[in-house]
Amino acid sequence: MGMARETRPTPKEPGRVKQLWQVFQMTRRLDKQAIWWMLAAVLVPLVVGIVLGIVLSDGNVFSIILWVISGLLLGLLLFLVVLGRRAERAAYAQIEGQAGAVGAVLRSSLKRGWRGSEMPVAVNPKTQDAVYRAVGRPGVVLIAEGPKTRTSRMLEDEKRKIARILPNVPVNSLQVGPDKESTKLHDINRRLGKFKSTLSKAEVVAVSNRLSSLAGNKLPIPKGVDPLKVRPQRMR
Repeated sequence: MGMARETRPTPKEPGRVKQLWQVFQMTRRLDKQAIWWMLAAVLVPLVVGIVLGIVLSDGNVFSIILWVISGLLLGLLLFLVVLGRRAERAAYAQIEGQAGAVGAVLRSSLKRGWRGSEMPVAVNPKTQDAVYRAVGRPGVVLIAEGPKTRTSRMLEDEKRKIARILPNVPVNSLQVGPDKESTKLHDINRRLGKFKSTLSKAEVVAVSNRLSSLAGNKLPIPKGVDPLKVRPQRMR
């Protein structure tokens, strides 16, 4: 008889509470102010619930308890929202300034309705400055990664390429880099949302498919914390 093969137990994924605790510890370590924002998110609704319970319940203990519980539940919900946002910002702070950081954002947290790739459409092999592309209702947005003085020409070249292929599609741009006026990683989605919508959903798909014929360049995504993985899961 042959010896039975030794099977190794597959490691269990941490439970939801443990994941939240890990995210909290990581965020607290990287963002010293996060703990105060999270405390405020819990305590303010709780205090408001207590005050409203005392004022509006006319001495009814059961009603006061309901107000307190409502304030506590709202506080826990706000705590999760604040934790998610601060954790994401802390994760992005770890990769800020690294080559491929914009690609990590486009891969993990691009808003619904937008199409983008973690691979740049243009890259300078010497400096690793790069230009990324996202397509959404506002049209095409080119995102330059690196100092403005080094990426301006790359950005203009990509704009000309798109204008030749899709002359009627708006082309906007963002600058992510060390310059004072540059967009921060955690602000990319917010800035994308500020552009005026001009395309329909069907046109977004058509433009994205048309631009996919343009050859891109590969640039590795920086190692570190994946912003997608540090988000706390929603409570059901």
